[in-house]
Amino acid sequence: MNGLTNKLDWKLILAPQNIIYNVLGVLCAIFAMKGFMIPNAFLDGGVTGISILLHEIYHINISVLVLVLNIGFVYLGYKYIGKTFAFQTSIAVILLAFGLLYVEIPVMTHDKLLIALFGGFFIGIGMGLVIRSGGVIDGFEIIAVFTTKKIGITISEIIMLFNTVIFLVAAYKFGIETAMYSIITYFTATKMCDYVSDGIEEYIALTIIAPDSNRIKELIVNEFKKGISVYKGERGYLPGSFDVKVDCDIIVTIITRLELLRIKDAIYEIEPKAFMYVQSVKEARGGVIKHKNKH
Repeated sequence: MNGLTNKLDWKLILAPQNIIYNVLGVLCAIFAMKGFMIPNAFLDGGVTGISILLHEIYHINISVLVLVLNIGFVYLGYKYIGKTFAFQTSIAVILLAFGLLYVEIPVMTHDKLLIALFGGFFIGIGMGLVIRSGGVIDGFEIIAVFTTKKIGITISEIIMLFNTVIFLVAAYKFGIETAMYSIITYFTATKMCDYVSDGIEEYIALTIIAPDSNRIKELIVNEFKKGISVYKGERGYLPGSFDVKVDCDIIVTIITRLELLRIKDAIYEIEPKAFMYVQSVKEARGGVIKHKNKH
């Protein structure tokens, strides 16, 4: 770890929005697990899925399992990510364990499809909110990152491998139908977690190639208040006129998903022949990314 990650960032830990994210995330996870998943032996992936599986097979207290199974992951997070991350994760896991032990939630439904959808929906929201606070509620992805560095396969492959084992055991113990519904729970939770952790204003990269690039640069920078990067390239090489080519500027800007349609429409208004494509951006920091209105 470097010098920055080796220290606890109390400003981040005590930030009101991070405390709210952490608490709300844990409450959503407790609601999902006690209201939908645990009473009906439905699994999610990762530590949550393993905890419910062991709870159903050996009748060990679910709170103890959540705490014990996450200890190793918290240590790996401390060693390879940082003290602040490990601290935030520890708080989330402890709150989850105590909540599962003391918070009473009535069983919402026994309908398998509703359990799969809404159990996954709420636990996904919970996981996403805790990620936004700077930690995780399920340390499973930490070991995936660690294993990737050691053996060189991708994180998604590792997660899929471990979860496949979990769902195969679930199929053997609880029946293939419950295991298949548990896969729906996992899929729903993953999608909701990604949506919440990335936020409704997920960043995307918009690349534009057009004859009149100067007008587009002016539009993006002066009217939409966005930063741009410009690459020097060539356009042309079309079928039937392969030898025709001209120098051009390739414009790249980072915007939010909510801004995309408005910016694309504005570009097409001034340059109908513009070529554009969009790429997902996992993280963007620095520069001029988001313009905040002054009140």
